[in-house]
Amino acid sequence: MSVGKFLAGFVVGGIVGGVVGLLLAPQSGEETREMLLEGSEDLYDKTESSIKNLQKKADTVVDEIQKKGDVLLDKVQDLIDKGKSQEG
Repeated sequence: MSVGKFLAGFVVGGIVGGVVGLLLAPQSGEETREMLLEGSEDLYDKTESSIKNLQKKADTVVDEIQKKGDVLLDKVQDLIDKGKSQEG
């Protein structure tokens, strides 16, 4: 699953859950506004946390790819050097 699809699903799920909660909860306008404020803060915190986790995972993957690329580059350079020394 792509990161974009995950985040879109996360946001849409939060919005749908909030709307359903508003429609089913019998309360005053002031209570509803307070609930919306708390819900939006909670959604923001969860989204921010998810983004930070995804960033950490992406950084780890990039680091691993970089290390493997460096190893591969060293091997290719060694092969090139061996080929040059055998020609000469």
